[in-house]
Formats: sequence, C-alpha cells, structure tokens
Amino acid sequence: MAKINRIRDKMDSSEIKYRRILLKLSGEALAGDNKFGIDRKMLSFISKEIADVQRMGVQIGIVIGGGNIFRGISGSSEGLDRTTADFMGMLATIINSLALQNSIEQMGISTRVQSAIDIDKVAESYILRRAIRHLEKDRIVIFAAGTGSPYFSTDTAAALRGAEINAEVILKATKVDGVYSSDPVIDSNASKYDQIDYMDILINDLRVIDSTAISMCKENKIPLIIFNIFEKGNIKRIITGEHVGTFIREAKV
Repeated sequence: MAKINRIRDKMDSSEIKYRRILLKLSGEALAGDNKFGIDRKMLSFISKEIADVQRMGVQIGIVIGGGNIFRGISGSSEGLDRTTADFMGMLATIINSLALQNSIEQMGISTRVQSAIDIDKVAESYILRRAIRHLEKDRIVIFAAGTGSPYFSTDTAAALRGAEINAEVILKATKVDGVYSSDPVIDSNASKYDQIDYMDILINDLRVIDSTAISMCKENKIPLIIFNIFEKGNIKRIITGEHVGTFIREAKV
C-alpha cells in the first residue's frame, strides 16, 4: 500500500485500526426521513461523521448511491430500457456526490469527485493513480457514477474501488445495525450476526449487499462491516477497533 500520511491530531497511531477505508453510502441515507431528495440536516450529519474520521489521519474513499433521486433497477421495472435506466441512476449518484463534496468542503476538508463516466465540467474522470495521490494528500475522494457500466450496482462499485485503492476495509452504511437472519422489521425473531463469512451471506441469500460485491470482496480478501450510519460516532468507533455492526470476512479454517 502507498505511504500513509502522518496522524494530524495527538491520537496514538496504535489506536487506529484502519488507515485507508472505502465507505459505501446509500442515496436513501441522504434523504433522511424524506422519501426523496437530499435532507440538509442529514447531509451535514453524515459529512461531520466523515470529517471527524478524516481528521484522525484516515484516508477515505466514498461510493454513494442515487436511490434518493433515481434507482436504475426500479426504472427498468417501470418500462424503461435497463441500460438507459442504469445510466440515469449513475447521473443521480453524481448529484449526490457533488452535494456531499460541497458539504464536506464547508468543513475545511479538501474533497475530489471522480466520475466513472466523463462529465469534466463538474468532476474529474476516474483515474486510479490520481485517486490514490489525492488520498495520500489527505483529500477525500468520492467515486461517482458507479462502475460506469449498466447492470452493476453501487455495492459492486464499492467493492471494485475498494480493491483498486487497496482499502483495508469496506464500510457499508445502512439504516440497521448489522446483518440479521431475516428482515428484523417484519420478523421479531430475527437474530443479528456479530460476524459472518462471505459464503454464508451468499448461501443464505442475506441481501445486505449484492452477490457480485460479496464475491469480489471474497476474492480480494477485503473485510466488510455493515453498520448503522445514523448512530453518531459509529465510523470513528470502527476505525479505532471497537466492534460495531456485523463483520463479514473469510471463514476461519
């Protein structure tokens, strides 16, 4: 892995478990309690959570969805061509990425948006070496437009970018506090997993993250943590080694 910059506050470096992370945010998280659009209070809350961790010296890449504006797979189910719908979804992620960039930069932290589709008036094109250089210079990098290809989710984009930048962990921010045996909203007997293997996610069809993303993480041995983004301080707790949410990793032999 490329050289990690020094810690800028007085925290002992031994207290930081992960030095380079890939954070996956859903578009719905930005909507807050609304069903559509961007809630300014929620945007500010999430930005502060990210900024607090970045100031500890952690290098952060972010992939964000677009479901609060347009979801490609839903558009295709309503009659749109799937490829067209997915590209519309990619454009929605760019809108969210620009909003998040603006919010984080208002907190004094340099941020770059890199897009997998060319849109050079508002974002850089995705170039891996440039992205890593930004991370090394303490800039947060937001990867927009998914993988740049239809038929791939932003979960898969997160797994791909996480592998490319050599992230030590992928954090998937959700509205629940981990992975459950079934949907806890409709099943009161659902049990939470503290840890679970990649294959168990696939075999049991636990749809917390899509199968392509899980397979990619398994192949590249990147652990995932599924956690509740709405609980203040959760990202920082994870970074300092506290157990939060559900840890997904290779089965122990």
